[in-house]
Amino acid sequence: MTGTGSGETRLVILRGNSASGKSSTAAEVRRRHGRRDLAVIGQDNLRREVLRGDDVPAGVNIGLVDLVTRYALSHGFNVIVEGILRADHYAEMLMAWPSSMITRAGCCYYLDVPFDESLRRHAGKPRASQYGAIEMKAWYRELDLLPGGTEQVIPAAMPQDEIVRRAMADSGWSWSS
Repeated sequence: MTGTGSGETRLVILRGNSASGKSSTAAEVRRRHGRRDLAVIGQDNLRREVLRGDDVPAGVNIGLVDLVTRYALSHGFNVIVEGILRADHYAEMLMAWPSSMITRAGCCYYLDVPFDESLRRHAGKPRASQYGAIEMKAWYRELDLLPGGTEQVIPAAMPQDEIVRRAMADSGWSWSS
């Protein structure tokens, strides 16, 4: 699948720790985008729901995220990939995506939320009882940036509406309402 994507498709990457706002941001971008040509590829969904596996180095889930992303782009979908996407597990895959897939600078974001704030946000989630502080602490990586300065760091204080507007503007997407 070389030449994945086109001048018309866009790829947005949302990375960050658990409860940093990746999934809710992706969902809101999709809602505002309003068209059917936007695929949201959730790392957790592919890893936990589809494969029922753990996030390990060189895990099969990494290849699946890559494959689904390339497939959607090659079929004319805009794509948001969202997940913790730990740099030590996913950087090789993310950095191997050709620049033709990430068509505009600044479409890769790291949502930087301190651990205590992640815990507070997690407590309000519908699935909060499925895991807690111990698991979240084991997953937490402070400022887990990809090499090469490819990401825009989004601070915890930035309102979600502003994050959504930034991602949409950087991607050249307008919103329906």
